[in-house]
Parts: sequence; C-alpha cells; structure tokens
Amino acid sequence: MNQKLNTRQLALIGSMLFGLFFGAGNLIFPMILGARAGTALPAALIGLLVTAVGIPLLGIVSIGVSRSEGLIDLSGRVSKPFCYLFTCALYLTIGPLFAIPRCAATSFTIGVRPLVGEQIVLPQLIFSGLFFAAVLYFALKPSKILDSVGKFLNPAFLVFLGVMLVTALVKPANPLAAVSPSGGYDSGAFFTGFLQGYDTLDALASLAFGIIVVHTIRQLGVKEPAAVAGSTVKAGIVSMSLMALIYTATALVGAQSYALYADELASNPAFNGGDAFAIIAHHYFGRGGSLILAATVTLCCMKTAIGLVTACSETFLELFPGRMDYPKWAAAFTAVSFLISNIGLSQIIALSAPALYFLCPLSIVLILLGIAGNWFGHARIVYQCTIVLSLFAAILELARVVGGSCQPIADWTSRWLPLYTYGLGWVIPAAAGFVIGLLLKRKGVKA
Repeated sequence: MNQKLNTRQLALIGSMLFGLFFGAGNLIFPMILGARAGTALPAALIGLLVTAVGIPLLGIVSIGVSRSEGLIDLSGRVSKPFCYLFTCALYLTIGPLFAIPRCAATSFTIGVRPLVGEQIVLPQLIFSGLFFAAVLYFALKPSKILDSVGKFLNPAFLVFLGVMLVTALVKPANPLAAVSPSGGYDSGAFFTGFLQGYDTLDALASLAFGIIVVHTIRQLGVKEPAAVAGSTVKAGIVSMSLMALIYTATALVGAQSYALYADELASNPAFNGGDAFAIIAHHYFGRGGSLILAATVTLCCMKTAIGLVTACSETFLELFPGRMDYPKWAAAFTAVSFLISNIGLSQIIALSAPALYFLCPLSIVLILLGIAGNWFGHARIVYQCTIVLSLFAAILELARVVGGSCQPIADWTSRWLPLYTYGLGWVIPAAAGFVIGLLLKRKGVKA
C-alpha cells in the first residue's frame, strides 16, 4: 500500500486545493487593497497575507496535525452541541447563504455585465442558471474533483489570469510611488489589510476543505494517519505559496493601475476590485479584454463553487445521516445558491459581513487549538475554556461590525478590551481562556 505521495500527486493536490480556495473574494479584495494602500502596500500586503494565506495554511495544518477527519471531528473536541451549531453555521456561511452565491454574482458582475448593458435581470438569471448547472454537474462527481479542478479548471484559470497580470505589470499605468494611501491604509495599513483578509473567507474555508483533501489523499492510497497528516500539510504549503504569489501580483497591479480609475475610486464608495479588474482589462485588451476577464472570473469562481458544494454536501451527509443522500444535498445547496445569487453582489457582501466577523475569530482559535492540541493532550477542558471566552469576544466583535443600535456596546467595549478597535478584540480573551483551561487540566478538572 502506498504511504507517500509522489511529486506529481502532491502537485495535483496542491493545485486542487489552490483551485478550491481561490475564488471571487481572492480576485477582488487584493486588487482594491493595492489601489487604496498605494505606497503603504508592503505593510498592507503583509496584513492580508497573514489572514488570507497564513491562517488558511494553519487551518490545513491543523486538520493534518490533529489527525482530524474534518471540521466535525475538530469542533467535536469542544462539545457535541458546539460541533453541530458551529459546523452548520460555518458551512452555511461559506456555502449556500453567502460564498457560493457570491461566486456566481461576482462572475456575472465582473465578467458578463459589461457585455450585456443595463438590462441585467434576465441575463443574470440565464447566466446563474448555466453557472450552477455546471457546478452541480461536477459536484455530483466528488471522486473526480482532483481531475476536474486540479487538472483542468485551475490550470485554465491560471492561464487567463496570468495573461492579464503580466501585461499590467509590464506596462503599468503609473508608478507605485505616485499612489497615496487612503481608506484606512493611511493610518493603519497592516491592520486594515489584516481585516481585508477576513473577507476572502479563506480562514473559514480552510476548515471546510480539510475533508476534501483528506479524502483525496486516501483515494490515492495513503491510509496511515501520520502519512495522511504529512501529505495534507505539504499540499497546504504548495497551494498557499501559489496563493501568496498571486495576491502579491494582483495587489501590485491594483496600485500600478490606479490612474485608470482614480476618479471612480474617490467618488464611488461602492467601487470594488471587480470594477477595477474590468477597467484594467478594457484598458489593455479592449473588448477582447472583457472576454478574457469573463472567462477568468467564471473559471475562478466556478471551481470554488464546486468545492464548496462538495464540502457542504459531504459534511451535512455526515451530520444528518439518513435524512438525504449526497446528490439531494448537492442539488438543494445548488438551488438555494442560485436563488440568493440573483439578489446582487453588493447585497450579498453586505449581508455576509456580520456572520463573517463573528465566525472568523472562533475559526482562528479552533485552528490554533488543533495545532497545539498534542501539547495539552487535546484535553476537552482546554478547548471549552478557550472557546467560551472567544465566543464572548466574538459577540462583542459582532456589535462593532453591525453598528447602529449596537454601537453603544461597541463604544463601551473599545474602552476596556485591548485591540478591539483593530478587529482583534478576541485575542486577549482567547489567551486567557487557554491559560484557564491549562490550569484546570493541571488540577485534574475534566469537562
């Protein structure tokens, strides 16, 4: 029995994992980061890479090192109720409620809408219908996901994206030094970039995609737990290295193309990286650029949507055995995603923010506990103490993001909780919970 992946197999799994991760947000957020960060790009980019590359890599490492089967196994170390609630909330957020619909909406908004004019309702319905028909076709063949994503869709996407990025880098519209930081990057580039990385959803996705990576490695003949863990970590390093390279190139293009859309960026608060992509494509390639962009974005988002439908379906099949079989779960998630995708990209992004900023701190804490678990014997009491205080901090973080009637709570919290105004108010409570858990474990207290 094979207990070690060869170089070709490792590269394929790394390509598959990159293809699953790199979706809608991974295109649009680094682009606008570069445009707004300007000369502060190095610090902003480091912040982005921490949350959009470093934490997802740690998520894959956590699944491997803790020898978990996936999020259900890892979150189950806290408690069964937490496992069900957190797993459902995370998968619904990165699945049919937000991330999967965002894939189709982004593909249409960036790649197709410039080609169809102002009448968008019917074209969007037709496009999203075709988009999700293709997604369901591939998702109904989960055993073929390595071939469909790793061998075909991902390389095709990289070719299209590479043409655009290389052209823009070789012929920049303006030097980086000519772009002054704005939109929070002028006063706190690192922390603004750090929070921008949340929006890619990859911190959450790393826990969700772990089950796909583990299953794929086993299909290739690797069965021994230590070998599966090692292969999972190596695949994560391959995919995240490629992710960091493309993030850097995309952010640099965003900054060096600033002159092409400076007026719109300054006057339109809703201007995003997708709008910037469309302008850059048209500038360098004309109408042909729009076609290249449409193909790039559609391939990029489709492969991610396939992975998300697959991961959600396999997880809910395990969480609720006997309720529905895999094809029915896949069809249900695809149908819900189709409906939500047609409310529009801006609405999806706005609605997803509260759930995202609530779940990300809990996900990061769970990832770190999985990595450090061997040190404290994966004691349940340590998991529970850390998660309970992190949950309290995540609720306070939710108040900061929602604002409005919750703003008094946010103002009160900012006066006493360190790092809260930077979006990192969960750090101290999580650390305190971890220390308390260790002390209780040392005293022999069991959950």
